[in-house]
Parts: sequence; C-alpha cells; structure tokens
Amino acid sequence: MGKDVPDFEYTPQNVAHLHAVVAASKARTRASEIVSADYHRKASEYRSETARIREILESVGLSTESLSQSAVSSAQVLASVANLLNIRDTEMSSFMVAMGDLMLRKTDAEEKRSAVQKDSKILLENTRKAISKLASLKKVLADVENENCTCEEEMEHWKTKLAMMDSKEQEYLQKLSQYQMQLNHVGYTPDINHGMLTKLAEHKKDLERKTKPILETLRSYQDLPPDKTLAALAIEDKKRQYAAAEKYLEEVLHSALTTTE
Repeated sequence: MGKDVPDFEYTPQNVAHLHAVVAASKARTRASEIVSADYHRKASEYRSETARIREILESVGLSTESLSQSAVSSAQVLASVANLLNIRDTEMSSFMVAMGDLMLRKTDAEEKRSAVQKDSKILLENTRKAISKLASLKKVLADVENENCTCEEEMEHWKTKLAMMDSKEQEYLQKLSQYQMQLNHVGYTPDINHGMLTKLAEHKKDLERKTKPILETLRSYQDLPPDKTLAALAIEDKKRQYAAAEKYLEEVLHSALTTTE
C-alpha cells in the first residue's frame, strides 16, 4: 500500500515553492546532461587515441599480441604508476616532476612527523610530571586527612579546656565583684592609683626626714622634769657633769703628754 498523499492547497506560497523545486530539478538535470555529454566526448576521444596508439604500436611491431608477458606486465605497472602519480602521459619528464612533487610531500610529511614526535615527547614528559604531581597531591591529601583527625582530637581537648576556662571566668568575675564591693566599702575611689600612692609615699618619707631631728630633740627634753625649777637644777647638774668630764679629759690629755716626754 502506498503512502497517503496529503491534501494540496492551491495557495500562492505552495505554487511558488513547487515552481522553485521544479526549476532546481531542471537545472540539476541540465547539469547532469552536460557532464554526461562531456564524459561521452572524452570517452570517444580516449577510444580514438587508443586506436591511434594501437595502430602506431602495431606498425612498429609492438602490438599487445607481439609483446611478451613480462613486457605487458611492465607496461601495466608503468600505467599503474602513472595513474598513482596522477600524470597524463608516460614521459620521463612527467615522471621526474611527479617524483619531485612526491619527494616534497614526503619531506613535508617527515617534518610534520618529527614535529608530532617532538610534541608527543613533550606531552609524555608533561604527563609524567602530572602523574608525579598527582602522586604528591595524593600524599599531601593523606597527610592532611591524618592531621585533620589529630586536629579534631585537639579541638575536643580545647573545647574541654574552654569550658573549664568559662567556669573560671565566672568564678573570677564573682570574686572581682566581691573585691569591688570591699573597695567601695573602705572608700576606694578611682583617683587612688599607683602614681598617687607613690607620691604619698615619697611625701611621707620627706615628712619623716624633716621631723626626725625634731623628734630627737623632743626625746632629749623628755628626760627633763616637768617643773621649771627642777629643770633648771637638772640643767645645772648637766653643766657640772659636762665641766667635770671636760676637766677629766684635760687631765687625761696632760698625763698622756707628760708620759710621752
């Protein structure tokens, strides 16, 4: 059973499309006819040329029937080589030109092959380096994973320490609050700092240095009786003791001088 033909609508667009298809088909047919006629003409020329060459060969005694099997084989090889080299005749110059072109293509192919081999060596070396780096990266990754396990253990250890430090912090904050209350209770103010205490200590030392002679003088007067008369008598007694001591000292010195003479 054939395929169902869809309904055709006679519209300007469809008619124009079909006309374009028909025109293209006619053009391709015409081109094919021209190519076919050219092939027929060339075939006729080749047959005529073949007949002419056959007559020439037969006239000189080189017909196919008169040639040996080896000569026929050589001719066939020569024709095959000519076809392979894409030359139109069997002249020596044509063979030389074709061989020269073949050598140039061979040289170009060898240069390309050498370049490809060089690139292959470079690529192989880069591949080896990449494999070596990959192995190094795998080793580094393994080390990192091992260190990660160790770090996790250390993190757990530090978490425990941090919890303990938080507890200590709360304890220290509580003690700090207690000390602050004690300082407030004794009247401590922020003005009382280390510098101020140092100045007060220096001032105290200066006062002690200034009052020391006064205290010593005061202590000497503490031995005197509180009564004025008794004090006068005590002073006179001290004067007599001083005079006696001075006289005794003079006698000792005089005696020492006399003994020396």
